[in-house]
Order: sequence, then structure tokens, then C-alpha cells
Amino acid sequence: MIVECDHVLGHESAGEIIAVHPSVTSLKVGDRVAIEPQVICNECEPCRTGRYNGCEKVDFLSTPPVAGLLRRYVNHPATWCYKIGNMSYENGAMLEPLSVSLAGIQRAGLTVGDPVLICGAGPIGLITMLCAKAAGACPLVITDIDEGRLKFAQEICPGVLTHKVERLSAEDSAKAIVKTFGGVEPALALECTGVESSIAAAIWAVKFGGKVFVIGVGKNEIQIPFMRASVREVDLQFQYRYSNTWPRAIRLIENGVINLDRLVTHRFALEDALKAFETAADPKTGAIKVQIQSLD
Repeated sequence: MIVECDHVLGHESAGEIIAVHPSVTSLKVGDRVAIEPQVICNECEPCRTGRYNGCEKVDFLSTPPVAGLLRRYVNHPATWCYKIGNMSYENGAMLEPLSVSLAGIQRAGLTVGDPVLICGAGPIGLITMLCAKAAGACPLVITDIDEGRLKFAQEICPGVLTHKVERLSAEDSAKAIVKTFGGVEPALALECTGVESSIAAAIWAVKFGGKVFVIGVGKNEIQIPFMRASVREVDLQFQYRYSNTWPRAIRLIENGVINLDRLVTHRFALEDALKAFETAADPKTGAIKVQIQSLD
């Protein structure tokens, strides 16, 4: 996944069908769709068993050398284009990060009443928080180093508890997190940062027999508190993208179970893409999700 030449970014997108191949019967010109940004081989074991996110021959849009969706026009297989009806294009594009969270919630096995820890209040962490709340997590705690993002989390998810991460050892950080839970050790930690110290704190925090499910993307190699995980029988599980999530995500948005309206904080025209990236990269802007829109 190394960029070696000019490359088109973008894997979260929605738009309007302007042309279809004669063989396509499921879509027509004018349909509003969200794009699942992958094309699989349909031949390997992951594909044939329904876990196509493990396809080693996949063309995942925006992953080098496959061009992404940050362009006005794209030719994409109809089977990976999902009708969104009257849903806004903003929410249509947000189905991709929502899919990441849904895959995590489903594979982690969250059940109603589980005390759940969300590590990281970035876009994926915030969406995962909303999904965990909808799935019945109680109590629900989200952590971050940024107080502004924690405040934002409380605004979009009333009742969530927040914990500001300080410069402490993983063990001491975990003790502070458990205090935020009111002394209850979380059954499940959904780790959305991929940061070594955060993963370690989550392992220290969960209960005996608990699970740390890592959604975030991190370094190639990290250190973990092995013996803590061993003697407490902590399950450590990981996620790679998603599969079979778009229909579920669409239902959740259309029926108001998940509301992502406030996640998009900044909008730019395609011509101002550079400014959009600068805004997303600057913590002072308070950006959560920055979208680039082409209205042609």
C-alpha cells in the first residue's frame, strides 16, 4: 500500500447514476447511490464464504495502485452501488465509516447491558459509540486526549461518559478508566485508535474474560501487556475493513436508529480539495468529518 506515483484518494462516496451498461437491470440513470469501494475476485475462500474483506485480489478504491473516488466521475460495478433513496449524499458517503463500526460491533459480540469502553473519539470512535449505544451498551465510556472531541461526543450521544486520557502508565490509565465506569470493569473495549498505549490500557481495563476488539489501524508492530491478557483471559481480536454491511447501514440511517447528521463539520467544493485536507489535518479547526462535494 505504497504510493509511488500520482494517485487518486477517497473511499467514502455517494452520487447519481448518469449511465448504465445494457446488462444492468438493478439500477437506472438518475438513481442516487452509495458506493462500496471494493471489487473482489469471487474465487478465493474469503469471497466464497462471505468474508470478502479478506480477498487478497481485491481492488479497494484509493488503496495504491487502485484509484479512489475523489473525482467527478467513476465507473463502478452495479453490484457495489446501493440505492439510498432520499438519503442525503452526505449520509450516503458516511455509510462507509458506519460500515467499519458495524463490522466491529457485530464481530465483537456486543450484547444488551454490556459495559463498553470506546477508545478514541475520532470519526470511527464516535460512530462506534453511536452504534454501541444503539446496541444497548450500558454504561458506555469514550476516551480521548482532546476535551473538545469528548464534549462533542456527549452532545451527539446523551448519557455517554467521557474520560480524558492523561500521560499515565497503561495500568494507571486503566484504573482511572474503571473509576469513570463507577468501578465496573468493561466487558468489551472497542479500540478505535490503533495506538499502542491505548490498546495496552484497554487490556488492563477489561474484566476477567473480557475482550479488546481493535478497529483502529496502527503500526506494523506494537508491544502489549501479554501477562495481563494471559492471566485475565482477555480476548484480543482485530478487524480488517468490512463485508456485507451496506444494506444494514442503510436501514439504520433510514429508520433513524443511527443519526450521523452532525458528524460532517466542514464542506468544500472539489476545487478546494487542498483546503479541505488542510482543515482535516489541523486540530485547531475542530473538524470531525470533512467532505468534498461535486455538485455538477
